[in-house]
Amino acid sequence: MSEFDGLDGLALAALVRTGQVAASELLEDAITRIEKSNPATNAVVTTMYDQARATAVGPLPDGPFTGVPFLLKDGGGVAYAGVPMTSASRFLAGHVPAQDGELTRRYKAAGLVVCGKTNLPEFGLQPTTEPELFGPTENPWNPELSAGGSSGGAAAAVATRMVPMANASDSGGSIRVPASCCGVFGMKPTRLRISSARRRAGVSMRIAVLSEHAITLSVRDCAALLDATAGPLPGDPFIAPPPSRPYIDETRTDPGRLRIVFSKESPVGVPLHPDCVAAVEDAARLCESLGHHVEEGTPRLGSSLAEPFATVSAGGLAWDIAHLERVTGKKARPEDFEEATWAMIERGRSDTTSLSAYMDALAELQTLCDDLAAFQSPYDVWLTPTTAIPAPPLGSFAATPGDPSRTMRMQGAFLQFTTLINITGQPAVSIPLHWNADGVPIGAHFVAPYGDEGLLFRLASQLERARPWARRTPPAARH
Repeated sequence: MSEFDGLDGLALAALVRTGQVAASELLEDAITRIEKSNPATNAVVTTMYDQARATAVGPLPDGPFTGVPFLLKDGGGVAYAGVPMTSASRFLAGHVPAQDGELTRRYKAAGLVVCGKTNLPEFGLQPTTEPELFGPTENPWNPELSAGGSSGGAAAAVATRMVPMANASDSGGSIRVPASCCGVFGMKPTRLRISSARRRAGVSMRIAVLSEHAITLSVRDCAALLDATAGPLPGDPFIAPPPSRPYIDETRTDPGRLRIVFSKESPVGVPLHPDCVAAVEDAARLCESLGHHVEEGTPRLGSSLAEPFATVSAGGLAWDIAHLERVTGKKARPEDFEEATWAMIERGRSDTTSLSAYMDALAELQTLCDDLAAFQSPYDVWLTPTTAIPAPPLGSFAATPGDPSRTMRMQGAFLQFTTLINITGQPAVSIPLHWNADGVPIGAHFVAPYGDEGLLFRLASQLERARPWARRTPPAARH
């Protein structure tokens, strides 16, 4: 599409730093890409071209990504002062934050130029990006398929090369699932590796499951961005173990011979799609060819994930909505929300989600953490398919008037691995190593011990060198 095609964020920043290109030139190139590719994907729902142009003329901070165009997710912990933040909900239409969020401040300090906001399902509650407010984000490899969620807009934007990386967040797979569906790299860091102050909204749920970070084209961009944004805030309830060295250094370090266990069965017995089995077998063979010890195994969990996770999620959402009622001065009404979202809010407000039930759910989730820790203890890395089925058709998760809980049931058939890792708090990545016969990407999901993103960066960089993906572009990027 241009002279910058295929360059990652660090490469673009180097051009700015050496004076070979101006930040404003990179921005105009990104705007051209958005305008060309967005009609085919609906990845970007809010453009911020005027703000971005004013920022790009400088002076810009001297950071690792000075002058690089960037996109924020339209929800979560990335408020941008003066720009609407809707979380893809009619309830928040017209809501304009008065100040930047903490993570937004860190992005700006890294030198990034924010030029828009990406699509997501309402409040990020679904593993597909099909909000009623903005309409669906289409998969850039096949417009009839889901781009995944909740960071589906971010993944589609990076896959189509609108920008080399984009903000994303993950509370059940919301970084890794769309990265898998769209054929790009996505990392969920260790719990609270990045403190965004979002803990003040839905505190218990967010501490339990949420991670903020990004979807990127390259492994090294992911590492350098984590270096720039990681770190606690005063008052954080706990702090992730500090890394032994910068993550960007890990991308240049050999991983050694790792002990890798791979699963081609679900921990809860739900069948996996043959294409997803093929994807994990392919990744296992690749790891073995690189000298790693690889063996098959599947954890057997002593309790169910779906019910306690739904209880914690519903309770957290109900608290979030009550908090937003205070912030906005608006009363939440059924007509302001999608049917599945309102059903979840009502569940969170009901007697079935009492304090006792909430604490019981947290205890059950801790049992799952214990079970998985025992399974993983002999190994360095656990390898699974990112999703249990390839990217499904759009509409697969839609609730019906008579069955608003259908969305949650369909999620159970899709998210067999990612949600569990939000509960344990471990770091995990989805790496685009495999495409099926229909040309649809299926990510390989690698999970490391708690606090050890460095191990994942070493392994992911080795896999990226062995099977590079950056030049493999979807049809929606070729308009």
